[in-house]
Amino acid sequence: MTDDEWQAHVTRQAAKAIGEWLEARGRLHQPIRVLALWELEAMAQAAISSFVVLGCSRIKEEPGQHPDLTRFLLA
Repeated sequence: MTDDEWQAHVTRQAAKAIGEWLEARGRLHQPIRVLALWELEAMAQAAISSFVVLGCSRIKEEPGQHPDLTRFLLA
């Protein structure tokens, strides 16, 4: 998988994580502007968590191939 393909994959997975969080929250009929700060932070956390899990999986599957990603996740 190229870096561009991986970035697109991570973006889709983060969007899915945010969507799952929003569905679990309920009240999907309300516009996003009514979300409280803690709710926006929870969406961000869902996306970040998705990125970390996918990044760790990529490093495990292709050890030594992504030194920048490894440094970023271990920082």
